[in-house]
Amino acid sequence: MKEEIELRDLYNAKKEVTGKTIEKGAVIPDGYYISVVLTMIRNSKGEFLIQKRSERKNGLFAATGGHPKKGETPLEGAITEVKEEIGIDVKKEDMRHLFGHRFDEVFFDLYYTEKDLDIDEFVVDKDEVDYVEWMDIHRIDKLIKDGQFMRNHAEEFYRTLDILNIKL
Repeated sequence: MKEEIELRDLYNAKKEVTGKTIEKGAVIPDGYYISVVLTMIRNSKGEFLIQKRSERKNGLFAATGGHPKKGETPLEGAITEVKEEIGIDVKKEDMRHLFGHRFDEVFFDLYYTEKDLDIDEFVVDKDEVDYVEWMDIHRIDKLIKDGQFMRNHAEEFYRTLDILNIKL
């Protein structure tokens, strides 16, 4: 079976889809941008759903995120990434857009949802994720300080706490 090539939409500086695409991993052409999304999931106990990435993906702890595929909006891409990486369904109406900005050649969008989920029911993509667990903010903070958390995800974790007015 031939492996399908994953395409990503290219955006202009106004975050408008240009109709052009690039393959996953390709160099982004000058004057164009791609979309990156991250979703923070929190349960009613105040814990965040954190994944331990596979060794192939750097082995660090992280939130759930990635790149929307061709034709997906950032919100749709965030929902797809949650489904692909940890096997759970989230609905558009449950997702809250917390933050968005452009840096370098990337448009970044941070999403947030509150869900009580049973980890034992998750179907993780073992190529991407070793395991997931609920963690309190102090444990995540320690992982970050110990260098065991993806740096850019750590920044967005702290941003999430700030936006939601959650104190460490």
